[in-house]
Amino acid sequence: MRSSAPESKNSGAPLEKRKVWDLPTRLFHWSLVCSVAVGFYLGEYRDFSTIDLHFYAGYVTAGLLAFRILWGFTGSEPSRLKNLFPSPKRLFSYILTIKNRKPSGVAGHNPLGAFSVVAMIVALIVQITTGLFAEDDGLFAEGPLSEYISESSVLTMTSIHYLCSRVILVLVITHIIAILFYWIWKHENLILPMISGWKLVKRDDDSNSSK
Repeated sequence: MRSSAPESKNSGAPLEKRKVWDLPTRLFHWSLVCSVAVGFYLGEYRDFSTIDLHFYAGYVTAGLLAFRILWGFTGSEPSRLKNLFPSPKRLFSYILTIKNRKPSGVAGHNPLGAFSVVAMIVALIVQITTGLFAEDDGLFAEGPLSEYISESSVLTMTSIHYLCSRVILVLVITHIIAILFYWIWKHENLILPMISGWKLVKRDDDSNSSK
């Protein structure tokens, strides 16, 4: 779906407003933001009254990731998992243009953004998996599968669970910095398309459009 739009004076190429992100992808995105933020907060400031909520937030995140992986095979073209793995040539070509002060005009995730999505999905899968086996002696709380592995393995899973939470925090901060960079330097709003579904795209880019 496409709509005519003024050409961007900063783009150096004709841009058009196009429907890129479908509703399920947008709902997934903002639901994941909420579940990860709540889960992180409850994990950092957990006590006897909130530890169960921390687990529930993890279960919600797991369900959302399961949906995203499934939707990556059955959803609209921009949401397909195959588009999260750009070719080395496409990635290198995009890196060469990152310094240009103009919108990328890419239909869907740009190559660097695609890698950040993959990194976040992998980190969250590790976080959820280790959480099922981790324990918190101070709160007498443990993951539902911790009883099936040895005590030393539980300690290892707990350590990885903590370290992975820091990796996720770094990825989130990097994501925010990237959004600000694109907004200020490249004059490209990455938040609005994930709300409305519509994005300014180069007219000759048909690689990831939602028909």
